[in-house]
Amino acid sequence: MEEFLNEELHEKPDFENEEDSSEDLFEHHKFTIDKGQEPMRIDKWIFNRIGFTSRNRIQNAADSGNILVNEKPVKPSYKVKPYDVISIVMPYPPRDTAIYPENIPLDIVFEDDDILLVNKQSNMVVHPGHGNYSGTLVNGLAWHFKNLPNFEAAEFRPGLVHRIDKNTTGLLVIAKTDFALTYLAKQFYDHSIDRTYRALVWGTPAENEGTISTYIGRGQKDRKIMEVYTDPEKGKWAVTHYKVIESFGYVSLLEFKLETGRTHQIRIHCKHMGHSIFNDTDYGGEKIQKGTIFTKYKQFIENCFTLMPRLALHAKSLGFTHPSTKERIFFEIELPNDYLQLIEKWRKYAHNTDLSSQ
Repeated sequence: MEEFLNEELHEKPDFENEEDSSEDLFEHHKFTIDKGQEPMRIDKWIFNRIGFTSRNRIQNAADSGNILVNEKPVKPSYKVKPYDVISIVMPYPPRDTAIYPENIPLDIVFEDDDILLVNKQSNMVVHPGHGNYSGTLVNGLAWHFKNLPNFEAAEFRPGLVHRIDKNTTGLLVIAKTDFALTYLAKQFYDHSIDRTYRALVWGTPAENEGTISTYIGRGQKDRKIMEVYTDPEKGKWAVTHYKVIESFGYVSLLEFKLETGRTHQIRIHCKHMGHSIFNDTDYGGEKIQKGTIFTKYKQFIENCFTLMPRLALHAKSLGFTHPSTKERIFFEIELPNDYLQLIEKWRKYAHNTDLSSQ
């Protein structure tokens, strides 16, 4: 239980993060309420039972749907009753939680005694999980840190304060100390982190700048997919600001600034406004949404997908206050080469094609 509340949830804040590959939930811990138990809030009951975590973390666990009573998710305010069966579940089976160092090349942008910034490559999962127990960014970080004083692989817990999806590229900041982790996490919580993303999307929004504000929650039929809701009971409030950088007719390059950081926030917000991210297979971007019915155009799109066989989303910049110096620092990383080539391909297409006649 301590492992679940103090490590698993602490390492998985609800920022724009990668998703587990399984729809199932696996039981990690189980309790049965005594027959003489008086009604009590479940967050308080769990806190009294284990004693070494905070009620805030327990509440976050319940809000995330990871605490079940009699096989149904409950809110932190749920009052436990005699014979209730409490389960702690996760989207992957119980496993060895040790992080094993692996010699994986990392593109380190900056590092000092407090923080490390890495330019994450595509097709790299951030943290070991169901179906991805090796070859992750965290395994590479364990190798990178293995020569530090007092390093022990079995005890290694990287200071992840945010995540990006497996096939999303770009900047991630990792805390190297407990203080840095807490200091950075508070900035994310307070929305004082400056971070921008670039995405190539289908079509062009009617307005050059705008804000998308909705509730976002997991899908009712597919838990891997997020959906937009009007009911606050079904999701969390999410705010995304966007700006059109360049239009190529049938697609356009947008910049996004996150005010909140929900799972798949940019991706589902793009779909919600009718402009799915190019080649985003989870949210419809792998299908032609704008353009012509001509075979030549369809072949052009297939060539684009072949050139960049993943969603066109990149975490371009991060700005935050340094944990030790308290100075405001800013980092920016260029788009990957295949992404730049994709944009140039569309730029040439738009220049050489009379879009108004199609």
